[in-house]
Amino acid sequence: MVFAVVRAGGRQEKVEVGDEISVNRVVADEDGNITFPALLLVDGETVTSDAAKLAGVTVTGEVLEDFRGPKIVIQKFKNKTGYKKRQGHRQELTRVKITDITEK
Repeated sequence: MVFAVVRAGGRQEKVEVGDEISVNRVVADEDGNITFPALLLVDGETVTSDAAKLAGVTVTGEVLEDFRGPKIVIQKFKNKTGYKKRQGHRQELTRVKITDITEK
């Protein structure tokens, strides 16, 4: 069982080959692939967390689609002053399928 912890869009994600993850909108290369930096690699019983060894680890993914996340409603209210404010937000996201975890 091989999995890695990668940095993706300001967060850390645990990924295996074949997993689909949603990250903040990223731009892929011309082939539609993305490379993530690995923070941790687990290959069976061996755990690699040394930065020098992780420099040779590449986690690649294929962009499946760009989409928008769910609507988040932000409401502010102050009592007795008549102040009300309502605002919404939808985050731009990218769905990525992990295709390969290689170690040099």
